[in-house]
Amino acid sequence: MLKKQRDTQRKSSYDFYLILATVLVLFAISLISIYGMFYFKFAQIHQMSPAVKMSYMSRMNSFVAPFIMGLILLLGICVPKRLLPTLWLNRLAVLLVAGAVLAGVIGGVKTSLLLILGTSLVLQVIVLVLALGGSKNLHFHKKGYWVRLGSSLIHLGLILFVLDLLLYEKKNLHLFLFWITTGASVAGMLCCFYAEAVVGFINGRKQASLGACRGIIIVTKN
Repeated sequence: MLKKQRDTQRKSSYDFYLILATVLVLFAISLISIYGMFYFKFAQIHQMSPAVKMSYMSRMNSFVAPFIMGLILLLGICVPKRLLPTLWLNRLAVLLVAGAVLAGVIGGVKTSLLLILGTSLVLQVIVLVLALGGSKNLHFHKKGYWVRLGSSLIHLGLILFVLDLLLYEKKNLHLFLFWITTGASVAGMLCCFYAEAVVGFINGRKQASLGACRGIIIVTKN
């Protein structure tokens, strides 16, 4: 009993620090993005030569790159914790970091980050499928079908958002990733923050459908 309580407390503190670190990294990325947007406008960089624009973009990318790397590493740890206990999560984190280092040596930093992000994406899709199926084997801080589903969608949107940032050169892929990211994030927030409203809406639609079916049956019989 005491061991179970200790494991639960350790899991809660683990979740808390992961959430705190993720929020801080996202906050830093947001500040850099807002600063870059206003500086670009007020310095009128869009009216300058292409060389100046490229220099500005490279400088901003160098500012945000460490935080993007930190976010990808956090996602690489945060996503598997829905599937694995803490002990196996630590082992997977070590393997993931080792694989990322090896991929970085062979193919560069971008390849390393894509490996972590790709692994996180695959695991998150598995989590989403299990959450849709109502699996009880997932490790979530809060209970409730719609909250779990919403959390899974938000994490999926976050992974795709970072993937979009990493593949910013792929202009044809950008719009596709943008809309999936937006859809998953909005749907996840609706499920998390308006779970009761979502349940009420679905129940209302079901009752309306049943009422329509009954009406059709009555009319057919008459």
